[in-house]
Amino acid sequence: MIHNSRIKPLNKKNINPRGEYILYWMQASQRTEYNHALEYAIIEANKSNKPLLVYFGIDTSFPEANRRHYQFMLEGLQEVKKSLYNRGIKMIIESVPPDKDILKFAEYASLLVVDRGYLKIERTWRNNVSQQIDCPLIQVESNVIVPVEVASSKEEYAAYTIRKKLYRKLPEFLHPLHTRTIRVSSLDLKLSFINYKDIPLDNVTLCLDRLKVDNTVPEVNLYRGGTTRALALYNDFLHNKIKDYHEYRNDPVKNWISNMSPYLHFGQVSPLHLIIKGNNYCKKHEIDKGFKEFFEELVIRRELSFNFVYYNPDYDSIKSLPDWAKKTLKEHENDTREFSYSLQELEDAKTHDPYWNAAQKELLLTGKIHGYMRMYWGKKILEWTSSPDLAYKYALYLNNKYALDGRDPNGFAGVAWCFGKHDRPWPGCNIFGKVRYMSSGGLKRKFKIDLYLKRIHNLEEASHVG
Repeated sequence: MIHNSRIKPLNKKNINPRGEYILYWMQASQRTEYNHALEYAIIEANKSNKPLLVYFGIDTSFPEANRRHYQFMLEGLQEVKKSLYNRGIKMIIESVPPDKDILKFAEYASLLVVDRGYLKIERTWRNNVSQQIDCPLIQVESNVIVPVEVASSKEEYAAYTIRKKLYRKLPEFLHPLHTRTIRVSSLDLKLSFINYKDIPLDNVTLCLDRLKVDNTVPEVNLYRGGTTRALALYNDFLHNKIKDYHEYRNDPVKNWISNMSPYLHFGQVSPLHLIIKGNNYCKKHEIDKGFKEFFEELVIRRELSFNFVYYNPDYDSIKSLPDWAKKTLKEHENDTREFSYSLQELEDAKTHDPYWNAAQKELLLTGKIHGYMRMYWGKKILEWTSSPDLAYKYALYLNNKYALDGRDPNGFAGVAWCFGKHDRPWPGCNIFGKVRYMSSGGLKRKFKIDLYLKRIHNLEEASHVG
């Protein structure tokens, strides 16, 4: 069964006995595997002996989203629609703000199920719909392992404060989610009483051309969307990297990472699925240290970021920092900066630092920066910008605009970390004060960092050929 704490009514309406179907409003969990909201909707449909209809609304004006993000998302939705069809479930995808046309479909539903989103805009959508419909709206949480309010009732200070809380709760939630069969197919469901326009996804590129999205940032070829692609990458990670993950995960030269963050961002893969699959593989092959380190990243650190976004209303601004970080940055705001760059210079990777430029180019070319280099990238934006507040805005702007995993709890927490969030005070220095400092000298000492430059140069050359 699905744990009760994942399930939360968002209004107090009664089930509509005259409803034609159960309706699942898919938004954050864009997958058919290990999707608690989908499985809950199937349970309710089978209980009432009604078909299940799945709805997805594409907000083409989502803040800071562009062609790069929509391409990845639509590739995933293409797979979702086919998978649902094979299970006897009709899916409708519209180019309409998510909280608008769902109201028309909810009018004829017995019950509306939605997955959980954590950003302000996602919470606003759900709140708007909950107040306007005449049937229950049930939210089912599926994109974290431990539901955010179960993990903690407040914003946590750092990983060490949430770790114990998560470990206490994990045994309740680390269980496989079984796939259910729908009893009544919705494939032939007639919806002539609703005026809507379903978007065909046979050709994602053609679909994108027809949608009025921001085309200023092109799609990337290195990472393609969809659960099947995510699990193929993950299988490669398990077979070839997890054994030594604890040793090499920070090395941008070796690039020893799972690459799951874009898929987790769009809900195309479940963190629970990844942990169960990884745990089974590592037990069989007697892999301990690598899995523990991966568990720390995927569960502890990731769910700390969800805690941050859920409980801190200022998660997208420098106001979210701890008092000590805000104080020390303010005290050093007028420190002399050896280098100072405009947003355009940063965006174009035109600084004096070849390592920073390479990280920015990796972001531009692939939609991701290696985790360790992203920390360095954020720290240097703080060092080279006229004020901490402006640096914070620049870092969020660049990350949200170009990263496939931007506009995400992990992305907001990652930028905040560069400015002192979820960290401790360090010995003071110029500009940073007590916020942790990173230098190019550190990169040279720890890694054969010039090989990273070479890898990014080769990516750049390949993009020119393409």
